[in-house]
Amino acid sequence: VQLQASGGGLVQPGGSLRLSCAASGFTLHYYCIGWFRQAPGKEREGVSCISNSDGMTYYDDSVKGRFTISRDNAKNKVYLQMNSLKPEDTAVYYCATARDMYYFFGWGREHSFLSWGQGTQVTVSS
Repeated sequence: VQLQASGGGLVQPGGSLRLSCAASGFTLHYYCIGWFRQAPGKEREGVSCISNSDGMTYYDDSVKGRFTISRDNAKNKVYLQMNSLKPEDTAVYYCATARDMYYFFGWGREHSFLSWGQGTQVTVSS
């Protein structure tokens, strides 16, 4: 599996960014694909993922109502629209897959990502 992320940058608080992930080489039929982030000195944190099987979307509480995940199956791409960005959103964002949303977010179990690409830096600062 190859995951290529892009779209990060520097933005002021309240601003917006859109991350893109180009995905290829999948062999699993059921998985959740999306984004996790990691800030310096902090653990990895699941941000959002979308289920390949039914298109259901999932979000961490910290980004609900501000971030929107979507996918374009024809282009094999996944997007994360990030609005109303806050300084605490600053992190390296990674496109990743997990077997399901429980493993993606570490709900009731350890995080377990099947694959991830190189990260893209998102900095929210005035």
